Amino acid sequence: MRRIYDSEALHRDDDEAFAPSEEERSVRLQALRSIDSTALSDRLIPTGLRRRAISVDVSTPRTEYSEGEPVPFSVTMKNSLPFPVTVSTASPILWTWTVDGEREASRVPLHEPPAEAGRFRFDRGERKEFRKRWEQMFRVSETEWESAAPGEYTIGAGINVEASDGAALYDETVVRVVPE
Repeated sequence: MRRIYDSEALHRDDDEAFAPSEEERSVRLQALRSIDSTALSDRLIPTGLRRRAISVDVSTPRTEYSEGEPVPFSVTMKNSLPFPVTVSTASPILWTWTVDGEREASRVPLHEPPAEAGRFRFDRGERKEFRKRWEQMFRVSETEWESAAPGEYTIGAGINVEASDGAALYDETVVRVVPE
């Protein structure tokens, strides 16, 4: 490519729009500068509006499962606003799921996350989907798991914020475990 430019084979003219110019530009054109959407969200959008903009939905393919059959579920989070939104979370763990109120189906305390806050960022109109599976087991100690008895169980998920139940950042669905 350099040979073409050095050989004078190209017609150069500063006044003609579609011909290369004689002078070299000393200033390079810059792309548009990006805006820090997290900082913009914090400064311009009230916390209540940011929380109302995000919807959480928990769904399962079926409502009834045989005893011992894994229960797949998906958690969908969507930003309904036409601009990016950032939600401050209580810890670096951005969202959690529960079975009958037991975090990650564990009846023993799991490791506690650090006390530092986290940030969950959603682009404009962004939809995030997470897929999980409950094996119909509850953790009762570090090494023991107990099978779930037949009955109804509530699978819930939400963004890890204070009072997420009342802020529409939480959803749940009910599944039934039936004997084989």
